[in-house]
Amino acid sequence: MNAIKETHFNLPGQTNYYKGKVRDVYTIDNKFLAMVVTDRISAFDVVLPEPIPYKGQVLNQIAARFLEATADIVPNWVIAVPDPSVTIGRICEPFKVEMVIRGYLAGHAWREYSAGKRQVCGESLPEGLKENDILPEPIITPTTKASVGHDEDISRAEILKQNIVSADDYAQLEVYTKALFKRGTEIAAKQGLILVDTKYEFGKVDGQIYLIDEIHTPDSSRYFYKEGYEERQQKGEAQKQLSKEFVRKWLIENGFQGKDGQVVPVMTPEIVKSISERYIELYEQIIGEVFVKSDNDSVLNRVETNIKAALTNL
Repeated sequence: MNAIKETHFNLPGQTNYYKGKVRDVYTIDNKFLAMVVTDRISAFDVVLPEPIPYKGQVLNQIAARFLEATADIVPNWVIAVPDPSVTIGRICEPFKVEMVIRGYLAGHAWREYSAGKRQVCGESLPEGLKENDILPEPIITPTTKASVGHDEDISRAEILKQNIVSADDYAQLEVYTKALFKRGTEIAAKQGLILVDTKYEFGKVDGQIYLIDEIHTPDSSRYFYKEGYEERQQKGEAQKQLSKEFVRKWLIENGFQGKDGQVVPVMTPEIVKSISERYIELYEQIIGEVFVKSDNDSVLNRVETNIKAALTNL
């Protein structure tokens, strides 16, 4: 199966090109971004060697759906989605923090808690919690945005002290983050899912704050299945979940957590196929519709053609 590992297009009006962990981003006329969501996959801040067919399409289409469903809460950067793997939008100056919000004690927060910490990013956590327990109320645990290496936890107080974000803007980001999480939780519940935690990124242009990047995707969020959640918690069983956590667990089981000296395990065709199938399952559970695979034979030609056609309408 063909997958989009990387792109090297020459687009009309192109003024810059940036290759991120999983996205290839083209700057057009210094005003717009054409973002190709490739099939690269990252975990522990490391890009894994094999791309996952249809992963980019899954993420791009989930993000497009949720950005549209939250546009009444906060304006977002999207102008057009001309291809299943592409979003075109306005350039915003990104805030240098990611707004992580957690409704349950899972993932990184649980690893910190189980190591004995009772504060995460300045937010106090009560004693006696188990992994995946619901928190008394959602907490915002921001991280700094690292251009290289690992993102780092940071508190609200430290963000303001270092003037990373102004007090007024940060207060608005908190309001948006809580409202978006509430909406995402409501949409997830209709699909029999629990939105456990997620992250939002914001930017600013002409004094206006915009929601940027993807939202509520399995790469940026963790979902549990609602049915059986309480029972599994009471029995101390692992929660059935929809997220990229299954990739992280496979890596951990094979001795890789992104630490110095560790080697990424071999990604066999069977492993790649199983990850692709899990991403498609994620799409169908989160969106509640059958996933329609895009043409994967001449995928790069299709993507480039669709971007060029869309740029003529900007």
